[in-house]
Amino acid sequence: MTNRQIWLRSTPNSVPAEEHFAIRETEVPTPAEGQFLIRNAFLSVDPAMRGWLLDEGNYLPRVSPGDTMRAFAVGEIIQSRNPDFTQGEYIVGLFGWQEYAVASPEQVLLRVTERDLPLSTALGVLGLNGIAAYFGLLEICAPRAGETIVISTAAGAVGSCAGQIAKALGCRTVAITGGEDKRRRCVDDFGFEVAIDYKAEHNLEHALAQACPNGIDCYFDNTAGPISDAVLANLALGGRVAICGTAALAAWSPWPQGPRVERHLLTKRASMKGFIALDYKDRFPEAITHVAEFVRSGKIRYFEDILDGLEAAPSSIERLYSGRNKGKLVIRL
Repeated sequence: MTNRQIWLRSTPNSVPAEEHFAIRETEVPTPAEGQFLIRNAFLSVDPAMRGWLLDEGNYLPRVSPGDTMRAFAVGEIIQSRNPDFTQGEYIVGLFGWQEYAVASPEQVLLRVTERDLPLSTALGVLGLNGIAAYFGLLEICAPRAGETIVISTAAGAVGSCAGQIAKALGCRTVAITGGEDKRRRCVDDFGFEVAIDYKAEHNLEHALAQACPNGIDCYFDNTAGPISDAVLANLALGGRVAICGTAALAAWSPWPQGPRVERHLLTKRASMKGFIALDYKDRFPEAITHVAEFVRSGKIRYFEDILDGLEAAPSSIERLYSGRNKGKLVIRL
């Protein structure tokens, strides 16, 4: 048995592209005492992967040339030398862009419990995307019924979930997305009251002022950059901002320049906090249980963009950042 892997050939200067990766074959690893062997079923493609390759001071070490590309995956345990993890169990973890992986318990993020729903959702709406939406919205934004919630990249896996949770809580939801197709999806499929195509707006700040005449109570920020500058100018008194991602900025070296946020935070007595889903690891089951209930009841709809085969992985991050995906991007092995 051989194990095919995607490895990093060279560090990109911006968004990683196909030429930065290559495929290699190795032997399938053997688990040591306390470990288990996983056969990956689906691999995840996430905006954070760009940061793992480029950013200094990230929350995880940088991936270096020669390394197997770090990635979340869901797979089946096919051999176990740990009594707490049984053969046939499905788990999620940082198992990498490869067909097989050996892991230890500390590498496991989730045990797949909602088996009546598709396995791929363990990397999306019932994985870190749904978890980020759940805790970013409820713990940091802490919305109240009737408040106005604005979400950037609102057609994406995290943004669409956060918006639908907010709507289920009785909030007024406003989407920011790119392109007419995604704008319509936010309204028709995800139930946003208003959706703004930032690519079609000459003055996004003015468009937001019209859409949110009483100000923006909560902002779920997946982009940073000019989009967020326009939102912050429209914050309501006591507004809350959850920083979930910075997808609008291709690189952080040199440090990008832009408008200052301090005056908005001061005069509007607003708060801004960054987070990652891993901050809430001990509470993952809580989020998954609640989000799964929303999915089953129809209060949360989700879309997946599934690519087939390991060969699809090298170009997938570029596909994600170009906005060509039409849902949570995963690779099916």
